[in-house]
Amino acid sequence: MSETKSKLTMIYWKGERFWLGKLLEHPEIMSQGESIAELESNLREAFLLMAMEDVPEGFRVKKLAV
Repeated sequence: MSETKSKLTMIYWKGERFWLGKLLEHPEIMSQGESIAELESNLREAFLLMAMEDVPEGFRVKKLAV
């Protein structure tokens, strides 16, 4: 069984110094980067931090078919 990854929409623009962006599906998540690649990485990390907030150590993961 292959693992599928969710795809989110990144909205981004060039600021005075950094690339700035947010996730369309989660507009509360914003980040920046010196390059678009760094911005993408930072947004992924911010999303994972938000998703794992309040999850205690020792958590379990199980795939659900929907």
